[in-house]
Amino acid sequence: MTIYYSLTFLLLAAEMITFCVLVSPIPYTLKKRLFTFLSESPVVAKIAYALKISFIFVAILFVDALQRMFRATAESDMLKSGKQGMADARSETNMAARKFYSQRNTYLTGFCLFLSLVLTRTFYIILDLIHTQEEYAKLKKATESKANGPQTVDANKQVAELKKKVAQYEAQERDFATLKKQAAQQAQEFDRLATKYNEVTGSVSNKRVD
Repeated sequence: MTIYYSLTFLLLAAEMITFCVLVSPIPYTLKKRLFTFLSESPVVAKIAYALKISFIFVAILFVDALQRMFRATAESDMLKSGKQGMADARSETNMAARKFYSQRNTYLTGFCLFLSLVLTRTFYIILDLIHTQEEYAKLKKATESKANGPQTVDANKQVAELKKKVAQYEAQERDFATLKKQAAQQAQEFDRLATKYNEVTGSVSNKRVD
């Protein structure tokens, strides 16, 4: 694996760790401080800007890996159909290795880009949920302080709307938990395919094409 794909793998691992931290059951006070720091810190803003630039390069790598995967698949199909003449076991193994590495690079960069979008959306959903909970707590406190007096219809409507928003954000958090489970299942399937490939090819060729 070349240096840029190794860096992409490290970036993907960092995204997975960050996603697990975001969806972990952190106490509300600690979560509020954490998200306030992440949303207001100028250092974090500079890091986020650098990551956006890095994701542009990852997108370029994804397009290149996708083209290589299509080309390797076409060459493999031509080799199997016999249009390129007789092929020995070494050439077939090398072609299978090229196809496998191109698919690996495509999945690696694709998952990295997809998880970046999921992380961004999850962060802003949780941040909006925290702000909504703060507004709801303030409004509830103000309503309780005026419990002995007449309550206006507008206040009741605001409380109902805030409750509805909180329920929507909680439902979206459950959807992202389901998405996390699906991503883990896809990673397990990728590991299974890689293990199956190693069992089929054995150690005939040690050539690695990235």
